[in-house]
Amino acid sequence: MDLPEVIPVFPLTGALLLPRSRLPLHIFEPRYLAMFDDALKTPERLIGMVQPNEVPGRDGPGLMTIGCAGRITQFSETEDGRYMITLLGISRFRILEEVDGFTPYRRTRVSWEGFERDRGGADRDPGFDRAGFLRLLDRYFTARGLNTDWDTLKEAEDELLINSLSMLLEFEPEDKQALLEAPSLSTRRETLITLIEYALHGGDGEDLMQ
Repeated sequence: MDLPEVIPVFPLTGALLLPRSRLPLHIFEPRYLAMFDDALKTPERLIGMVQPNEVPGRDGPGLMTIGCAGRITQFSETEDGRYMITLLGISRFRILEEVDGFTPYRRTRVSWEGFERDRGGADRDPGFDRAGFLRLLDRYFTARGLNTDWDTLKEAEDELLINSLSMLLEFEPEDKQALLEAPSLSTRRETLITLIEYALHGGDGEDLMQ
């Protein structure tokens, strides 16, 4: 796929898309419905997911510098005109500047340099202690009162397991950004473990250790 220089961006706090992962989205705001319609008309069908930051921008909150572009792979329309869509993560990008225009949604000029690995095959984590990680995850799920399909987790490939948990578990937006910017799967796994251990030790304001 030839990646374009300018892409539409969807600033969404707490949402995380990673390369080769799938993100379901519910689109209902008029400006993002327009963004979706316009993206479908392009050969790439890309939408850039990016975290807002606290610095005001041209027409809303500022944007984090690094996001991830996803290709629209599935969508369905509800009776009242909303869309349920699925994005497949293609590559991270670095925002160079916002682009002025007449669209109701935001567009940015981006660079794909430095993220070539995103567009290759699945990443590996040679140092992954899966048994120890699953024990830690069991403690976290127990403390949070969460349920999961452990058989599926045990059988998942390293990248699918680590990326899915990074996307699904509830962390602060800055923590989600750290997971996104991790340069390798091993680094993302280390960051994920740190966040889980921090939560277990009451880092979110609650004493989760029993």
